[in-house]
Amino acid sequence: MAVEVSQILKKLKEDNVRFLQFQFTDIQGLVKLLTVPVNRFESSLTEGVVFDGSSVAGYAQIEESDMRAHPDLSTYTLMPDPGYMGKVVRFVCDIYTPSGDRFLGDPRYILQKQLERVRKKKWEFFVGPEFEFFLFKRDKDGAPTNTPSDFGGYFDNTPLDAAVEIRQEILENLYQLGYQPEAAHHEVAYGQHEIDLRYANALTMADRVTMLKTLIKNIAQKHGLYATFMPKPVNGVNGTGMHIHQSIMMEDESRNIFYEKGSKYDFSETAMNYLAGVLKNITDGAAILASWVNSYKRLIPGYEAPVYISWANKNRSALVRVPAGENMRKRMELRCPDSAGNPYLQFATVLAMGLDGIDNHLKPPDPVERDIFAMSAEERERSGIKSMPESLGEALHHFRGSKLMREILGNHVYENFITVKGREWDAFRSHVTEWELKRYLPIL
Repeated sequence: MAVEVSQILKKLKEDNVRFLQFQFTDIQGLVKLLTVPVNRFESSLTEGVVFDGSSVAGYAQIEESDMRAHPDLSTYTLMPDPGYMGKVVRFVCDIYTPSGDRFLGDPRYILQKQLERVRKKKWEFFVGPEFEFFLFKRDKDGAPTNTPSDFGGYFDNTPLDAAVEIRQEILENLYQLGYQPEAAHHEVAYGQHEIDLRYANALTMADRVTMLKTLIKNIAQKHGLYATFMPKPVNGVNGTGMHIHQSIMMEDESRNIFYEKGSKYDFSETAMNYLAGVLKNITDGAAILASWVNSYKRLIPGYEAPVYISWANKNRSALVRVPAGENMRKRMELRCPDSAGNPYLQFATVLAMGLDGIDNHLKPPDPVERDIFAMSAEERERSGIKSMPESLGEALHHFRGSKLMREILGNHVYENFITVKGREWDAFRSHVTEWELKRYLPIL
């Protein structure tokens, strides 16, 4: 049932709300906010809020810059810890053009269109991300450093892990928001942490991930620390990822399409087709799933990050893993995305790659249960195991030639993504680093 503006206005009054925040993301996944005071509540809820799209990465040119953020009323979220200024409610927004049409460059719209494809089959796409991040100290001026906030390791407790209270505060805030947090723990590297949310449909989860990013940063700042989702902020240690657990269920959640008891691996034929589509298209989609120059500093052998295009049941060196589980717990886990990307585009891309496999009845190769990192290049070649792109430049090369990626994103996002990320790659590859100066200047 659609939520009416009159219902929202009544609820805002009951909750004594003083400000509305309208949230959306740019093409890169950076969260944007528009704040509306109490005197503008009714007009903003009915008409949306106008903003300058030319100032948002990947949105519009100056001559066509007026955009309108319309709140999705079903995303009403009373924010925790309102502070002295008054209570705040945040809405996730859909973006429209001045003519009243959905804006083709809105990342949320890209995901919504892909979800319509599965809903036509009476299915629903569910995801459960493992969301990792680092907590770093700030310097005397308050600027972020990459000095870890603690010296804990995987699952460590105090005193090695000094961020237990911060994780608990994040979990409590998520619970207040109704997000059903499942667990939080210290990760492998110093200062590295993970938050797990209970699986949800992909649109709801993408909304929650964007909210989670803001929440984590705000809580870290409150404790004098800096939270970052940068994939590889510290040389020589594990990087930060966002493994995406995914499955397709019936629309009413009565059955998991991926599960078939008694079949090989208890994985249905549809699930195997989906898996094959992901493996086939992963190189083309890598630029979306790992979308920053720094993402590829994480995707190297030796730090538990997936590098080789393969799948397995128990082998964690594979790109895709099918964890043990029955019925609603049967799923596949894609291990290359990172939490710095745009979740709307990431989820849309993964789903469309899998649907390509379903639509074309693709078959995956056999699983690889050996440690792929320990295999020689010749062994991997004989086994038909190819590698992920080694840089953003290589990922963009595959992306530019992909018909499927253009179909998923549409011309606007596809072309703007190439432009934005092409500039980033050009700036990086033309920059002379400290490493180069120290290595080459004394000898050349």
